Amino acid sequence: MDTKLLISPKELSSLLAEKSSQTVIIDTRSPEEYAVSHLPQSINIHAFFTYLLDNSSPEGLKKLQAYFAEIMSEVGISATERLIVYEDTLNKGYGQSCRAAFLLQYLGCAEVSVLHGGYQAWLAAGLPTTDEVPESESSIFRLHLNPDIMVSKAEMLQALDDPAIIKLDVRDRIEWQGLSSSPYAPDFCPRKGRIPNAVWLEWHLLMNCDSQIPMFRSKAEILTICQSVGITPNSIVYLYCFKGSRAANTLIAMQEAGINARNYFGSWNEWSRDFSLPIDSRVI
Repeated sequence: MDTKLLISPKELSSLLAEKSSQTVIIDTRSPEEYAVSHLPQSINIHAFFTYLLDNSSPEGLKKLQAYFAEIMSEVGISATERLIVYEDTLNKGYGQSCRAAFLLQYLGCAEVSVLHGGYQAWLAAGLPTTDEVPESESSIFRLHLNPDIMVSKAEMLQALDDPAIIKLDVRDRIEWQGLSSSPYAPDFCPRKGRIPNAVWLEWHLLMNCDSQIPMFRSKAEILTICQSVGITPNSIVYLYCFKGSRAANTLIAMQEAGINARNYFGSWNEWSRDFSLPIDSRVI
């Protein structure tokens, strides 16, 4: 089934009206935000945002797989459902709904969509919310891994001097400049800087953040912006940020535009903590 990667509030409302038991809505916001109000029938899985992959070795990835397989099983998701994920707005949660979509794709869920514009777009459309928590029965989540969208530390290291692979840093300017190690605090990680030979495209640029409800730009606009750093539909792109969220946001935009991008999910949080790995630490 050809599932749209981005779904509008109107489309989701129509989908819910069909009362399909095979549609599951996942709220990636904090439990506190979820408790106040959320989309009808949505379940809250904030772990899609909070989980940190500190080691992208085969063992580290197996740990990630087991962690989320257990969560999915507990809330009754088997990987056969149509999954819709959302956050508050696409530019305020560090891409957390897109991080969820990426992880679900990686784990093997074939039908995954992001609510375009997030919770605020749903509210702006005048659609109903609730504070009721739906009941769910446990199931068995079955992994069908899609490793083609995941980049490990070893793969990133191997790609450093490969001009055929574009290493794209999508972090905020202060991190790219080498003035902060993370979006949380300047010295959150032990080293500041960049992965060698990376180019920079701040994640916000692929969205229209000046509008009341930020949305991804059109395919043509995304392609034009990507071209400014040498990325075309024929490029192979390895994305990174701090913990794979902003990179996932960019990945969704690039997938919409037909660009072959993969997410180095360990990102700077992993890379900077391994002192055997090279970095460009100049302040720019």
